[in-house]
Amino acid sequence: MTYHPDNFVVWTEIPTTDMDRAIGFYQAVLQTELTVDDTGPNPIAIFRTQTPGSGTAGHIYPGIPAARGAGPTVHFNAPGPLEDSLERVKTAGGTVVSPIITIPAGRFAYCEDLDGNSIGMMERG
Repeated sequence: MTYHPDNFVVWTEIPTTDMDRAIGFYQAVLQTELTVDDTGPNPIAIFRTQTPGSGTAGHIYPGIPAARGAGPTVHFNAPGPLEDSLERVKTAGGTVVSPIITIPAGRFAYCEDLDGNSIGMMERG
């Protein structure tokens, strides 16, 4: 039997060397509020979905990011036009590292956050 879940990815974790700075970056780029939770062994800042407990989300946490270009890429839904999201990445101190790429599902671009984590901004078609 072959395993085919509704979602292969159930959660993402993005390490950061500076929680406050990373929270500010992601809130500015994604035009959202992250929820800080310090009830576990490490504080985390959670990307909230529209309906709690539904969809795939994740968090940022204090940790050691992979070397630039060496870690996995987390792709985010771009709020609004992709070009606007890429401008917010730059304004918030991140880096846009690719041109906009068109695929059947929409358009996206690769970026790096303040710690050099690879992220993608995606505008669905």
